[in-house]
Amino acid sequence: MGGFFGVVSKKPCVYDLYYGTDYHSHLGARRAGMATFDNGNFSRSIHSIESAYFRNKFESDLGKFTGNSGIGVISDTDSQPILFNSHLGPFALVTVAKINNLKEIESDLLAKGLHFTEFSTTQINQTEVAALLITQGKNFVEGIERVFETIKGSCSLLLLTDKGVIAARDKYGRTPIVVAKRDDAYCVAFESSSYTNLGFETEKFLGPGEIVQITSDSCIQLRKPEKKMQICSFLWVYYGYPSTDYENINVDEMRYRTGYKMGEDDDVNADFVSGIPDSGIGMALGYSESKNIPFRRGIVKYTPTWPRSFMPPDQNIRELVAKMKLIANRSLLKDKSVIFCDDSIVRGTQLRDNVGILYKYGAKEVHMRISCPPLLYACQYINFSASKSEMELITRRCIDELKEKHGSNIADYAESDSPAYCDMVNCVRDKLKISSLKFTKVEDMVKAIGLPKECICTHCFDGTSYGG
Repeated sequence: MGGFFGVVSKKPCVYDLYYGTDYHSHLGARRAGMATFDNGNFSRSIHSIESAYFRNKFESDLGKFTGNSGIGVISDTDSQPILFNSHLGPFALVTVAKINNLKEIESDLLAKGLHFTEFSTTQINQTEVAALLITQGKNFVEGIERVFETIKGSCSLLLLTDKGVIAARDKYGRTPIVVAKRDDAYCVAFESSSYTNLGFETEKFLGPGEIVQITSDSCIQLRKPEKKMQICSFLWVYYGYPSTDYENINVDEMRYRTGYKMGEDDDVNADFVSGIPDSGIGMALGYSESKNIPFRRGIVKYTPTWPRSFMPPDQNIRELVAKMKLIANRSLLKDKSVIFCDDSIVRGTQLRDNVGILYKYGAKEVHMRISCPPLLYACQYINFSASKSEMELITRRCIDELKEKHGSNIADYAESDSPAYCDMVNCVRDKLKISSLKFTKVEDMVKAIGLPKECICTHCFDGTSYGG
């Protein structure tokens, strides 16, 4: 995943850029970069953030950034921004993308005599691929449309030129872009909460495939939005910061509504409800009010040295870090029946370990309530999970065990309350050794978001989506 921030101001923009980009740190954990433009020259820095905060890495670089316009990115994939010179003029580019046909595009571009310079990992840089596609257009809009037409997956981008910042939202709107303004500046961002402390006010959310150009005093539409949208539902469930809005719908409100509905339908009694930090807290608060049982902090997150974004690529270390970040509150748990709300269950290893600790600390019953449906399919569009195979999903392992009874048609297990679905949920419950387990239904999640079902991508839950 990842997030980005761009700004054009009537004064030096470096501190707006620095803090605006930093507010996206919860979206990525590998690479970060910033670039500014000043009198025909670009300044750029790129750093690894796998073991350090964004602010610490870039603080010593701030003096080198000059100019009133810039773009920044937090990324789980490529080193960026990319600096490019072409017949369109010089530009810097950042993307939030998942390009599934990368090899195919690479072969096509090489056959045309083009070459790649960014090759620091085992594959070419996705952002450089997008840059090469853009330069094949007669202008920036035509070039970006070539990106939309060519890639399979998703791609939103910010492009810094001598005339300002061009922002282009993914053709199907799988990832968001929002425009905001201040008296002396305009900015574009992935997360709306990234600019509120900088004095900006939201002006508009870009539509799918919409392209705009911002200057210090204007936002000009360069391409109208598409009619169809498939924004990722997991943005509200997991990725989004609680104070962020997507499509004018607040993340924490969505989580609260999910928990409230779950509490209305639940018949389990408990001493209190607790949210697994951070993304389970909003759901737990809604559940608490609906069910009329107390909200208590049965698990707390240790934030001083374990930011949410710090997740090493090695899975064994990742699981250890995930465990170390959360601390169970022994005094609250002893002899208590507790309902825990969490955003999702992927592999189940982290949750299984946490549940073991809860019982060790004296919890009498541990009930899990999940704010999204069971994850059944690997994400093809934003790569929210590090799983390399669908069989890493705990649901798929359970389905494999149940195939003689219910068959291997995954759609049967996605249908809420079907015999196959119920047995799969019970299998997950048994593997995690919890007292009870319930997932939010697809229709309840969609209702909590508040957009029509056809506007939301639910592929990882029910396999439905459209577009490349």
